[in-house]
Amino acid sequence: MRKEPGPGARTPEATPGFWERAERLLARGIKAVSIAAGLSIVAMMLQVTADVALRYLTGTGLPGTLTIVSYYYMVIVAFVPLAFAELQRAHIQMELVTDLLPRRLSRQIGGWGLLFTGLVTGALTVRGFEEALNQMRIGASQVQGTTSIDTWPAHFALPLGAGLMTLLVALRFLQFLAGCLPRSAAARDARGV
Repeated sequence: MRKEPGPGARTPEATPGFWERAERLLARGIKAVSIAAGLSIVAMMLQVTADVALRYLTGTGLPGTLTIVSYYYMVIVAFVPLAFAELQRAHIQMELVTDLLPRRLSRQIGGWGLLFTGLVTGALTVRGFEEALNQMRIGASQVQGTTSIDTWPAHFALPLGAGLMTLLVALRFLQFLAGCLPRSAAARDARGV
């Protein structure tokens, strides 16, 4: 038997716009770190161009370019935007089988798939954070030529990206359990796509 809330009680399901506000708040953080990832692409391009130009003109490039590109820019670009891709619903989806199923069953598979995705990205977040802390503790660095460059800060990019994705997937799973779909998903379902 389901117990009804008392007078004046507001539940997330009964609060208009609760899910939209929660997703909008999370989306702001995701977009902010994704902008940082975009700026990393620009910085990588500028640094590599400057390194090549200096090598051509002077015979010596910028110290540490290979290490910075490999340990910082590439890691940030690869992992930080994971949540942004999920926010845009831009991850690759294989719908060959689910398109043949009834819409209700297809939604159930998609909803419970969010739980599985959240468990995987959550485990990745925890393990990545543990490793980042370990790298910080030992002061991980890379020697390139005569320059020693700290690489431990770059290890935090993985848990940041995976953690934000975990939060977003968890929010969407809760929406699924509550029977609420974000507007973009509701519009897609109404079109039958």
